[in-house]
Amino acid sequence: MKKFMQFRYDLYRDDPNDVPYLRFDEWFTLQSDKNASFDDCDADFFLAYRDGKAVGRVAAIINRKANQRWNNKVVRFGWFDFIDDTDVSEALLHTVEQWGKERGMTQMAGPLGFADTDREGMLVEGFENYGTPYASYNYPYYPTHIDHYGGFRKDNDYVQTLVTVPETVPEKFARVAAMVEKRHNLHVHKLTRHELLKEGYGREVFSMLNNTYHDLYGFADLNQRKIDQLVEQYIKIADLNLVSIIVDGNANNKMVGFGITFPSISKPLKGSRNGRLLPFTWLRLLNAIYWKRSDTVDMLLIGVLPEYRAKGANAIIFNDLVNQYIRYGFKYAQALPQMETNSNILSNWQYFDAHINRRLRCFIKNI
Repeated sequence: MKKFMQFRYDLYRDDPNDVPYLRFDEWFTLQSDKNASFDDCDADFFLAYRDGKAVGRVAAIINRKANQRWNNKVVRFGWFDFIDDTDVSEALLHTVEQWGKERGMTQMAGPLGFADTDREGMLVEGFENYGTPYASYNYPYYPTHIDHYGGFRKDNDYVQTLVTVPETVPEKFARVAAMVEKRHNLHVHKLTRHELLKEGYGREVFSMLNNTYHDLYGFADLNQRKIDQLVEQYIKIADLNLVSIIVDGNANNKMVGFGITFPSISKPLKGSRNGRLLPFTWLRLLNAIYWKRSDTVDMLLIGVLPEYRAKGANAIIFNDLVNQYIRYGFKYAQALPQMETNSNILSNWQYFDAHINRRLRCFIKNI
């Protein structure tokens, strides 16, 4: 497994836009005795060798819960990295295809992880832009290898939007948010650390993912152990000013939406070696996360209950968050991958100086 992880660090060592994935985070995700996603998944991991040297890697994954949810038989391929040689990529994809067939699967899709909270998709546009540790990044030759293998078609596209943080929230957008708040009695609630960790609000936030993401591409409900792990990973270290919770005053302040954002750690991680957190890397991370010495904030997770989307609850979340970004002095907000068909979220950017700067694609083929 260490060799499996190390391959990508070696492959991208000299790429100016790649941001190394955190090694301890990768290690946790890929360990069946640690990652709760394995409760619902079967997986094997493969390395391709030539003359004793690793030249590619891939994970073969079956998410049983997702297959049941979507009534299909899909084997996923993920952690798909390789040198620019079609013999290598073909061998890796063929291995996953055969692995899936042996287990009764009829389709192969990816790149996908174990759960929706893992990186998804292959970068097909925006290679010139800086990567993030939360979203996939790959060399431009990757998509050509998918085409060469044959049989794949586009299954889903994700887009990432880069927003220039304004000096003040656009007046029209602020009016929309205020109107929604007044009309539907929806309000921002800033959670305390005690509420998140001791009163169960942290669990409730991620439990909401099961409702808000239920109909999104390839999603399978998170089990309780996975939810607990996400609370540990995100909520415990979050700056709560950069977390927005929306409650419904007409329904006993029920939580109906959330936005979780973090100062970007891309540039601090760029200086790390092999994804390891050496002392100077820790200092750079502290500067970014706790002292807000980053010019960019990453929008990690945004979710609104289905029945509140049409009411415009998204506008209240973004109005609150953008005001916080202005207060902290961030220059840019990088949205993490969102489905290109997610008009409820993407339509909010029309009020800002924003553009799509990266596109990622999931492919599928019958096997």
